[in-house]
Order: sequence, then C-alpha cells, then structure tokens
Amino acid sequence: MNKILVSDGLQEKAINNLVALGFQVIDKHYDKQELGEALKEYDALIIRSATKVTKDVLESAKGGKLKLIVRAGVGIDNIDILAAKECGITVRNTPNSSSDSVAELALAHMFAVARFVGTSNYTMRNGEWNKKKYEGVELRGKTLGIVGMGRIGKSLARKATALGMKVVYNDAFGKVYDIKYEYLDLKNLLAISDFISLHVPYDKNVGSLIGKDELKLIKDGSYLINCARGKVVDEEALLEALDSGKIAGAGIDVFEVEPNTNEALVNHPRVSCTPHIGASTMEAQERIGDEVVSVIKEFFS
Repeated sequence: MNKILVSDGLQEKAINNLVALGFQVIDKHYDKQELGEALKEYDALIIRSATKVTKDVLESAKGGKLKLIVRAGVGIDNIDILAAKECGITVRNTPNSSSDSVAELALAHMFAVARFVGTSNYTMRNGEWNKKKYEGVELRGKTLGIVGMGRIGKSLARKATALGMKVVYNDAFGKVYDIKYEYLDLKNLLAISDFISLHVPYDKNVGSLIGKDELKLIKDGSYLINCARGKVVDEEALLEALDSGKIAGAGIDVFEVEPNTNEALVNHPRVSCTPHIGASTMEAQERIGDEVVSVIKEFFS
C-alpha cells in the first residue's frame, strides 16, 4: 500500500477518494527540520504553499520511498525542482483547477481600486461620509495589459472583454497564436495599459519583473494588479509610485514576505489587498482535490 503525506491540508472528499483507491493517507504538517526524515516513510507528498520542499529537505529524505511531490495549486516555486529531479522524484501540480478563481479575484481588485471599494468601506465604518471624495473610473473602454497569457491570463482576458475592456498581452514565450488579443513587448504594454495584471511565476534569477525602471515606463495614473507571486513586484518601488501618484492604485493578493510584514503597503489608501486567496473558492478547491487524486492515481498505476 502506497503511503501519502498531506502536509498542508486537502479537501476531505479528495482524501476519502484516495483512501477508497487503496492509498494510506496521513494528514499531518511537519516542521522543516523534521520533514526530510519523515518523508522517508512516504511514497508521495501533497503540499500547498506553506510547506517548503528545499534541497536540504530532499537531501534528508534520500534513501527513503518518496517518488512523487504534488503541489495542490499552480505555482511550484516552493519546491526545489532541480534537487527533486536529481533525487529521482517527480514533481506535479494542478494547473487546470484555479484559473477562473484567480482571474475573478484579479477583476475584484480592479473594481476595488477603480471605485475605492476598500477605502470607502473603511472610512464609512469610521463614521465618514466622503461621497464627493471617491470619484473613480469605469473599466469599460479601458485597456487591460495582461502579463502572462497562460490559463489564468486567458480566463481574465475573456472576462475583461465581456466588460468592454480592450485586452493586450505579453508572454515570456512570445505570441500565443490561438487567441485574438494583441501581443506587445513589455515596454509597450506598460506604456499604453490603464490596468496591468500580472500572471507570471517568479524567477529568482531575474528578480522582480516590475521594479523602478518598469514603473517609470507605466502610463501615468494606471492601476497594477498582482495575483501572481509577491516578489514579481518590487514592493518598495511600488510604494514610491503610489505615493507620487504615478500609479493610481494597486490590487495585491501576494507579497514578498508571507504572512505580510509590509504594513505601509497594505495600509496605503490606494491599495486593495487580500491574503493570498486567489484559489480560495469552494469550486477551485474541489477541482484541485479532484486533480490531485487524478495525478496520484495515474502516477501509481
């Protein structure tokens, strides 16, 4: 019987389905210092974002049974892919499950910063009635620049088009030929977009995709949305752009340090923030659970 460790929790239905398929499932979170040694007893590991599978962890797990790591989500930047490969361990994720949920959250942040939803909610709770202070903008007729035209980017593009937005995009792999939207290089996209939404992984070899130089290129008074990874944006540079008015607002679901420690950023009056909840919908979590089960069933069959 193959033994599976669920390190960061998983939907109960998915766990029950794995058990029904004959797997032994242990739902337990280990500290980093204990994880590597513990993994020797398991054939597969299921994680979300909390567990970090570093080279040290994998080195400690050598000589054990571990054959598969499944990230219950899209990003796999909390797994040392190269080290896993060197140890003969397969790494998989669930890329098809949360695209619509993340795209909807990006849209929610766009509405929030365009119409002062968070700020006005806060000030009203403090007894203020700032009816004339919060003159926002409509999304209809605006240009949305999507950076990263994968599953999430495509989902957002469809939804934004339905709202009457013009969509342009940039992608690290170049032009995508099965979509109708206009491809631009990053500099031109930043220069013409009213809203910019980021949907790319973080590359530690490149660093922040949006830093001081890129923020200088951005159209004055535009809005930046980051539902990708925190380090994709240089937070201090973003704060400066917000303070100067270069950026009219920012919607942020991900942060350089999580849980967040940048109080100046989350308390900024022109920032809409959420605690990395892009995939946190009932529908997405059910799909993620189903996809995890499919991955494990396929691998061990």
